[in-house]
Amino acid sequence: MGTQPAALSLLALAGIPLVKTGDNLVDIVMHGLAQSQAELARGDVIVLAQKIVSKAEGRQVALNGVTPSPRALELAAKVGKDPRLVELVLSESKEVVRTCPGVLVVAHRLGHVMANAGIDQSNVNQGDDEQALLLPFDPDGTCRRIRDALRERTGVDVAVMIIDSFGRAWRNGTVGTAIGVSGMPGLLNLRGEPDLFGRELQTTELGLADELAAAASLIMGQASEGRPVVLARGVPYARREGTASELLRPKELDMFR
Repeated sequence: MGTQPAALSLLALAGIPLVKTGDNLVDIVMHGLAQSQAELARGDVIVLAQKIVSKAEGRQVALNGVTPSPRALELAAKVGKDPRLVELVLSESKEVVRTCPGVLVVAHRLGHVMANAGIDQSNVNQGDDEQALLLPFDPDGTCRRIRDALRERTGVDVAVMIIDSFGRAWRNGTVGTAIGVSGMPGLLNLRGEPDLFGRELQTTELGLADELAAAASLIMGQASEGRPVVLARGVPYARREGTASELLRPKELDMFR
């Protein structure tokens, strides 16, 4: 028997406004669906860019209100970064992993190993003061709340993800990565499944949420595109409760630390 056709569709929702503190992201998603003439269906995934979640949750910080600690001043001189930004990075981190001129890699309080604790100044309205945007406080929890609210509004149980762009220790370039998940696996265990010839897979674990994050990131864009919400349909996953923390490699198994 031949293989069966399969399709994955990604729709960047239209009409998404610039998000500010206190905005209701569920209202924004519903507006985007209406503007795109789209309706939710079971099995769909709503993918949200980290920046709009952080903005809605008030995670924007004015650098002129940040006082660098002695450690931040020391690290800033070493890596060549603004000491105020380094202080924010330290406040969001559990461990400094690597430093060199221009690079500050840390273990974020959420467990992600990433540059600058995910703190960013791109696509952030700077106003009169320099501003920085921190990651959401609890991305998995935010995904659950948005999922519950969408189900209440539409009667459809969809999965929700929050994604950000991460660099990788072994390759150049950033890739869309899941930092929050609800309603689908973060990590899909394929051990025991047969391959094409009936041989059981022994070690295969699929970073399902990261694979979808990378795909959605392609149409979100990284600069001025203004497409921070994506509707994904046809994602081949078995429904279960999942979290982004499933994707985190324990430190004792991390060969790059």
